[in-house]
Amino acid sequence: MIYYPEKYSIRDQRMKPFIDPDEIWNFIKNTPSDKQRVHEVIQASLDKKRLSLEETAVLINATDPELVEEIKEGARTLKEKVYGERIVLFAPLYVGDLCTNNCQYCGFRSENKGVKRLTLSRDQLIQETTALIDQGHKRLILVYGEHPKYSADFIAETVNIVYKVKHDNGEIRRVNINAAPFDIQGFRTIKDAGIGTFQIFQETYHEPTYAKVHLGGVKRNYDWRLTSLDRAQEAGIDDVGIGALFGLYDWRFEVMSLVRHVNHFEAVYNVGPHTISFPRIQNAMSLNIQKNHLVSDEEFVRLVSILRLAVPYTGMILTAREPKHIRDQVLRFGVSQIDGGTNLELGGYSKGPAKDDQDLSMEQFQINDNRSLNEIMDELIKTGYIPSFCTACYRLGRTGEHFMEFSVPGFIKRFCSPNALLTLAEYLEDYAPAETKENGYKLIHQKIDELAEHQKVEQLREKVEQVKGGKRDLYF
Repeated sequence: MIYYPEKYSIRDQRMKPFIDPDEIWNFIKNTPSDKQRVHEVIQASLDKKRLSLEETAVLINATDPELVEEIKEGARTLKEKVYGERIVLFAPLYVGDLCTNNCQYCGFRSENKGVKRLTLSRDQLIQETTALIDQGHKRLILVYGEHPKYSADFIAETVNIVYKVKHDNGEIRRVNINAAPFDIQGFRTIKDAGIGTFQIFQETYHEPTYAKVHLGGVKRNYDWRLTSLDRAQEAGIDDVGIGALFGLYDWRFEVMSLVRHVNHFEAVYNVGPHTISFPRIQNAMSLNIQKNHLVSDEEFVRLVSILRLAVPYTGMILTAREPKHIRDQVLRFGVSQIDGGTNLELGGYSKGPAKDDQDLSMEQFQINDNRSLNEIMDELIKTGYIPSFCTACYRLGRTGEHFMEFSVPGFIKRFCSPNALLTLAEYLEDYAPAETKENGYKLIHQKIDELAEHQKVEQLREKVEQVKGGKRDLYF
């Protein structure tokens, strides 16, 4: 393998492995973490500077309960400064669970003969999309197994189908993708379908562990997966999402590796990832992993806070893998996107809400938050968050480097809060029960009054009234 040091930024390092385990462990094992240094690192983050590996290690090594609380408080403050109170909502839609990989943590793995394999037909995909639109969703992530059937052309076709579905006032305005890595031409084909973010999770950045849990299929190739989003960047997809599956290896190593991955993108492509995800191992059909690295709730809250401080401008995604009480907790410390009304069963959305007694033969893993979208919306509103379905950045070209121009200095709050309020108004008009609608408009008026202290809001008030009058898809 070829490695390069953290500050090396020559573009000839494109599509070459960049994780050096010795470098990462050296930082973890040899970085002191006294009170003053922790304070300095938190302040650097609050100044919206991405942290170095050394600075991230300072936070990881701060185990004193008082310092841990200060890190969490710093993450909360940073999130408010960059993102305000908005929480972006989306839904995952599984298109097919055929898979040639043999991943020991996944219910869809190839050797698992108990899985009821299914690929949604065109009509089924339209039916599922319509059901999600009728919940109030505007943003989806389409999920595919890794199989020759799910080619770049197939994915592009399914994206186009989803975008064409209209029902009443509703539509899907942004389709993200979670699928297998492709070559550059494959990524170009998918980009041309008008996707948002392309997600690929490394699962674990620790190569020996990676080999132990990936026993077959193309995914067994560590380097092909590690450099996959470099190929996406070369294909012109400048919005990418990275992630690690926590519980496979030491969480400290995975956090450092995620930061290293961010550093790689910035050094080589001058743009960081659009999102970071940090799912934890959950129950799945025939789960077959060692459990010595499972992450406790306390450790999970810590690592989310550290990631928020380490990469101030990047969206952080928390899924319904986590139970409500954990989701409520980490929303305060850095999460900016969550799913709602989630149903992982293929073809499940058109059947109604997800059930508590999940059939794991139809799902990749167990979800632990079965609340409907409106239940989540209602609770977010009552706690002062602004639920958002905004997709304005994609309409106005604020992606990739352009997105960073706005988000790194913190200017994005000026755009996102008004746009979030407008999409909330759409939801209240088209989908919300009476009580949610009443509480939602109280929140909208309160937040507009707060914005009025720092910026002009006359146009925003006018657009809210236009939404009430039947106009849709208004944004700044």
